[in-house]
Parts: sequence; C-alpha cells; structure tokens
Amino acid sequence: MSRYTTFKSLTLSPFILIFFFLTSVTAQDKPLEESETRPIPAPKSFVTNHQIQNGNRKIAYKANASEHYIKNDAGEPVASIWSVSYNATETANPAQRPVTFIFNGGPGSASVWLHMGLFGPQLVQVDSDATKDDGAAPYKLIENQEGLLDVSDLVFIDPVGTGYSRVIGKGKVEDFWGLNEDARSIATFIRDWITEHNRWMSPKFIAGESFGTTRAVAVAQELEGGGQNMALNGLILISQALDYGGSTSAHHNITSYITYLPSMAATAWYHKKAGQGTSLETFVQQCREFTYNTYIPALYKGSLLTPTEKEAVAAEMARFTGLSTGYILESDLRVLVPRFQKELLRDKGVALGRLDGRFMGNEIDAFSDGPHLGDPSSYQISGAYTAALNHYLRNALDVEMDRPYLTSNGEIGSKWNWRPVPKGQYWEPEHVNVAHKLGETMRRNPEMQVLVANGYYDLICPFFDSEYTYSRNGIETERIQMTYYEAGHMMYTHHEDYLKLAKDIRSFMTGVASEN
Repeated sequence: MSRYTTFKSLTLSPFILIFFFLTSVTAQDKPLEESETRPIPAPKSFVTNHQIQNGNRKIAYKANASEHYIKNDAGEPVASIWSVSYNATETANPAQRPVTFIFNGGPGSASVWLHMGLFGPQLVQVDSDATKDDGAAPYKLIENQEGLLDVSDLVFIDPVGTGYSRVIGKGKVEDFWGLNEDARSIATFIRDWITEHNRWMSPKFIAGESFGTTRAVAVAQELEGGGQNMALNGLILISQALDYGGSTSAHHNITSYITYLPSMAATAWYHKKAGQGTSLETFVQQCREFTYNTYIPALYKGSLLTPTEKEAVAAEMARFTGLSTGYILESDLRVLVPRFQKELLRDKGVALGRLDGRFMGNEIDAFSDGPHLGDPSSYQISGAYTAALNHYLRNALDVEMDRPYLTSNGEIGSKWNWRPVPKGQYWEPEHVNVAHKLGETMRRNPEMQVLVANGYYDLICPFFDSEYTYSRNGIETERIQMTYYEAGHMMYTHHEDYLKLAKDIRSFMTGVASEN
C-alpha cells in the first residue's frame, strides 16, 4: 500500500508501515533450526471463468489464483509466491497480447490496494470525499467497468510474506526480505510466468505503488540480467518513491523540507487555510517558484540569514502553508510533516492524514507531536479493503486456503535489508535511492516509457519530490509522463481521480503499444 510514516514519535524512523497496526505474524516466519525444513505441499490453483465490460466491449477472461514455487540453485522449492492473473480468453494472438504485472509496496503489503481499488475486476467503494470512515461490514463491491482487460492481461503479485506467499522447504525469509533479494524473487516469478504462459513476445508492463515503485525500478534492472534479458515496454509508477531523501520528513534532512512544502501548500488550499481565490494549479505553481527561488537559498543560508530576511521567508511560508508566521519562525523555517498534520486544523481538534491530506481524524491528545491515533487515511479505509479482498477471493474466485491472507505483515519491515550492495561489501548507510537505476535502464532500453502518477495531497510521497527526482539522476525526461490528481497517495479512492487515472493509464499503455 505505502511506504513508511511515523505517528507516535519523531525519534522513530521516519517511515513505519501504516499497516503495522494490522500486523499478523504466522508460524511460517519463525526462525528454523539448522536441521528443520518447512513442508512443501503441492501448490494450489483455483481457476474460474468470467466476463466483464471493459473498453466498451464484453471481455471473456480466465482468473487463476495460484501458488508458484520459487526454487534455489539446487532446484528445491524455497518460497511460494501467490498471484492472481486475469487472462482474456478470446483474443486473436494471445502470445503477443500485453501483460501487466502489479504489486503494492510497504515493504510488507500485499497487492490488495491496487487489486480492489484500481485494476481488479471488482472494486470496493469507500467515501470518495474522505469525510466518512469505512465503518463496519457489509461493504459495497462494484464491477470495474473502467478496467484494462480489453488492452492487457493482469497479474497481481504478493511478495513473500504477504498475502498467501511464504517461505517453504529450506527457504529463509532473509533470502527474500531485502531490497535486492525482493527484486530478484519478483523478477524470477515474472520470467517463470512469462515462460509458462508463452508470453515472451508480449508487450510487458509493471505497475507499482509507493515502495512498489522502488521495487518496479529494481525489478526492471534485475530483468536485464540473469542470462534471460527481458526488456519492459513501460512502467506505471503510482505515488513514486525512488529517492527517499525527498520523501523522508526528518530533522536535518534538508531535501525533505524542500520537497514537502508544495504538498503542504496544496493541502492547506484544500482545507481553505491558504490560497483562496486562486486555483489549485496556480497556487501550487506559485509555491514551486517560491521554493526554488527563495526557500532553498534561505535553507542553505541557515543562521546567516538576517532577522529581516528570515521573517520575510516565514511570512511567505505562512501564506502557502496556512500556519502562523510565529509557528514557522519557532520551527526555524523547517516544518516537519507530522507537525503540519497536527497543526493545520488544531483549532478543530483533528489531524490530517499522511497518505492523503484530505482525511481528518479526531484526536484525543491536542498536544502530541503529530497524529497519535495513526493515519486516518489508512484506518478509515483498511477495514473495507481487507474484508472486500477476502470476500472476493472466496466468493468470486473460489479460493480456499488453510491460512489467513495477510494484507500486511509488519515483521517484514523490521527485518528488511536495505543494503543496495552484497553482504560483505563496504557500504555506509544512506537514504534509499534507485532513481539512478531507472536512468540506466532507460538508456539501455530506449523503448521503455514511464508514467508517474502524483497526488497533490500525498504527504508521504510528495509530487514535488517526483519533479525533483526525475529532473536529475540521468533520467530521460522526454520519456516520462507526469500526471496529477486532486487526492493523495491512493488517488483512486477519490472517484473523479479513479476515472482520470484509469483513463491516463489506458492512454499510456495503448500509446506505448502503438509505437511498437
């Protein structure tokens, strides 16, 4: 679903999975003794046939919800990856039909959010205007008539430790729970799926959200090697997170003060605390110009600013953020996102969502340093998505498994290996950054196009960070398509933006296909 965020203490890592609060830990993740081996039951597969109206025509398709075993160098199964694939059954040339691989982020999230919120045949409805909690069951499921099954087959992937995916046999979680390890396992799954389904000649896309965009870029590079070079046609990056320096709101991370400011301005505009009488796009552009031309020099000048200069900068920041000049001066021109979430509507006793600043949560403690109840843009929709996915698997796809489907797994984040280099190779800790990998892959693969979808009110993966990231790192900007939505991290929860995003993705994919 998302990258990390913090709720309780700014002394914690700036990113804690929003779904840590929903953590379920199963016996599969307990460490094994040297002599132990997990059982390797036969992989399960559930196949059903369906029809849906997509692209103004009826599409007949087969759904295959199944386990796929990843093997080690000795040919022994070490992990089971769960996926749900949707393949059109009445196509003229199925071997060349586009296929899109889809996953969410975390790390530690299953693909439930993109499955039940944007791409899947059935979607769960939550309040489009972010004014109501999802409440309790029953929830409403609708047919996704804006889906893409007329233009591409779809494969939803749950990384090891999420959904029904798990280690088996002699497998160890440390072989999969890491930046490079994760990319290798997903790349292996994709190659295996392509081979099994005879799709090497198909146009291939990857769609990821949040950390899923980090994964998408790492997987795209991983697919170039391994003795089976696979070139992708396109990446769909929703709420991108390639360079974490721009999406880690933490003390002394000067980049984050820069990248988050326009998102604060957009969110203040939404809540009518700033920019009234001006369109959102105009107000955001004014904040961009202030950030580049005034705020960045002021930040780097630091204590060398004169009191007059500092007060002038604070006054402009107040105009954009809706916070008082005094609060900004007391923050030394450096407002952390959790504090902004708490401060903007403090007079109403509510805190803003992190994933989506439109959401508001009633707070008990008016003086906590950031929202203390969690992220309302998470807890106000998570129940609906979890229930909908479980109901859909059992009732529409006839899935019967002997273990729970983990929409999230908090243990993964605490054990994740972020090292970008192999064990034993020298490395100093730094912000995660795979942006250079995208630049390199695009130069080796001149046909690959990239769609980047940004939410104006996303307070964890800010849209200005996208612009900052893709304007450097050797990325060829003429093959990057930026789109913007008046919602947050999961912009598809807002109905108008769900329609716009679906249309934008359809246009992107058909455009890429027409060029090949």
